[in-house]
This record gives sequence, structure tokens and C-alpha cells, in this order.
Amino acid sequence: MESSSQDRNLPASERKLQRAIDDGQVTRSQYLSHLAVLGVGALALLGLVPTLFEHMRMGLAHQFRFDSATMAHPATMLTRLQDMVLPGLLICAAFAVIVGIAAVFSAVAVGGWVSSLKPLLPDLTRLDPLAGIGRIFTKDKLAEVAKMVLVVSVLGVVAAWYLVSTAQLVVSLVMQPSAAAILHLNRWLQEGMALMLLVILVVAAVDVPLQNFLHRSRLKMSYQEFKQENKESEGSPLLKGRQRARQRELSQSNSISAVPRADFVVMNPTHFAVAIRYDDATMRAPQAISRGADLLALRIRDVARANKIPVLQSPMLARALYAHAELGQDIPAGLYTAVAQVLAYVYRLKAAMQGVGPMPGDPPEPAVPAELDPHFGRAVGV
Repeated sequence: MESSSQDRNLPASERKLQRAIDDGQVTRSQYLSHLAVLGVGALALLGLVPTLFEHMRMGLAHQFRFDSATMAHPATMLTRLQDMVLPGLLICAAFAVIVGIAAVFSAVAVGGWVSSLKPLLPDLTRLDPLAGIGRIFTKDKLAEVAKMVLVVSVLGVVAAWYLVSTAQLVVSLVMQPSAAAILHLNRWLQEGMALMLLVILVVAAVDVPLQNFLHRSRLKMSYQEFKQENKESEGSPLLKGRQRARQRELSQSNSISAVPRADFVVMNPTHFAVAIRYDDATMRAPQAISRGADLLALRIRDVARANKIPVLQSPMLARALYAHAELGQDIPAGLYTAVAQVLAYVYRLKAAMQGVGPMPGDPPEPAVPAELDPHFGRAVGV
């Protein structure tokens, strides 16, 4: 069942945030972009305008100079026009490149770089006029329009105040020489641009964290969605149990190759088989290096006999080792005594086979703690 927006009070998980990025949904602040474009544009103007104005001053002085040669050859006016236009075009092109780079970096600064083509793919649902009207009158859109109206109103008030307060200066520029008028016009534009940037800076400082908050609010999750995502990412308990069982089977089947290095194999007599190895120079306690059940147990028995590894029948010890001993790890401390009894018998057996000692009697019945036997408390069959 779809969760209502009122139920979405959990913060978005990292997986949902990543899915949003893959879909092209990231935090963006248009006012930060406006600030970057206007601010970098203003700095570019400060660097380029003196050169441009100097070029204009010299060009105007040259263009308004006429002599007999100019009157005799009117085509030179085209050359003069080219001398005026080409440097101006180059300066404008440099200005456009600088502002374009600033626009790209300002967009990446908030939400990061997104390499998703999904927002560019055609979506037929966007062609539905009713759905489009519904999107226009959402709370987010209305809030965006209200914010835009407020910003435009503030900019309008600041611009009107600046124009009224400097109207006398602008009018007086007509009465001044061209060079002085251009200098005053440059200063007037810089002051007006600084006021506009100050307003945009304040708006961007509020809008960037606000957009980040709204973006995360839109991605909030309900408790049901959170549980479903955990289930999808981690898998169901039944599936995980099957995977662990399969991994255990593969690990046990791969351990067959370790059987030739064992000191002995203990069986139950056909249901379970565990191969034990002990090296007092490198091990703190005996370790299980191979184990298996049913057909795999028979395979371990056959490999052990082929390599002349003693195979002993001890149902309780075989069950306890199979249930509690992990491959490549020390056996449980509760089984130390039982395994030590078997190891002592195996060492005497090997010594007898090498002719350095008497043949031992019957194999011992190891003392296995009842609580370590998986069949403890019920009838036990061999």
C-alpha cells in the first residue's frame, strides 16, 4: 500500500539519495547560479571594461577625425568600422566564455556533477495537460513563484531607489566631455551592479540551504519503505540462510583437498566425518581442516584411507565436532580432552606402524561433554 506523505518522517537513506542522483534529481539553487553569473560577470566587466572603454575612446576620437583623404576615399570608413567592431567582439566573446564557465560551476557546486541522461529521455506522461496543470499548482511551485515575486520586488525597489538617487548624475553626463562621461558612466554601472549583487547574495545565502532541506524533505521515507529497502538491500532471512548454507557446502567440498594433511578422521560412522590436524609448532589447539555429511563424509573417509590417514568411529565426537568446530579454527575448548585422547592413540598407532613401539589396544571412547552433543536429550542413533 502506498504510504501517504504524512507517514514519510524518516530521513532518506543513502541508497535512496543515490537513486535520486542516478535519476538526475539533485539540489539546485537558481539564485546561486544568478549570483555566480552576475558576480563573475561583474568582475569580468571590471577587468574588461577599462580596455573596452579605452578602445571606444580612442576609436571615437579616430572616427570623428576627417581629412581630405577620407573624403576622397569613402571606402576607408569600412576599415574604420572593422577596427572598432573586431576588438569589441573579441572582448564580448571572452566575457561570454567566463560567464558560461561560472554558470556551470555554480550548478555543480550545490548538487554535484550528475552524469544521468534520464531527465533528457522523453516522458509521455508530461504531455498530459491535466497532470501538467496539477504540477503547476503544487505547493512547491506556488512557493517558488512567491519567492520569485518577492525577489523581483526587492530588486525593483532597490533599482528604483538607485535610479532616482542618481538621476541628476546621469542627466549631467550629457553636458560633460565624452571621456569624462564614459568614466562617470562606468562608475555608475559598477555601483548599480554592486547593489544588485548584494541583494542576490542575501537571497542565495538563504536559498542554498533551503533547497537542500526541501530536496531531502521530498525524499523522506515511510517506515514501510525503510523496511522494504532493507529487505531489498540485505535480502530476506530465508534467502540469506540458503546462501549461507550453500557457501558452507562449497567450503566443505573444497576442504577435501586438506584431508591428506590431517592426523586423523573421526566418523559417525557414515553420517558425519571431520578431519583433525594438530601441529604443536604452529597451532595453539587442534583444528578441523575438513568436514562433511552423508556423501561428502564418505568422500572424506575414502580420501583419508587412500592417504593412510587413521579413520576412527566415534559418533558423539563426530557429531560434536561437526556441529561446533569451524574449518581452519581451533576446536572448542570443551572438546580438548576428547580430541587429545584420540591424538594420543593415533600417535601410538603411528609409532607402532613405524616399529618404534607396541601396537595400542582398542581405540578409546573419548569423553565428550553431553551438552556439546547435538543429540543430547533425545534418542541417539549412530
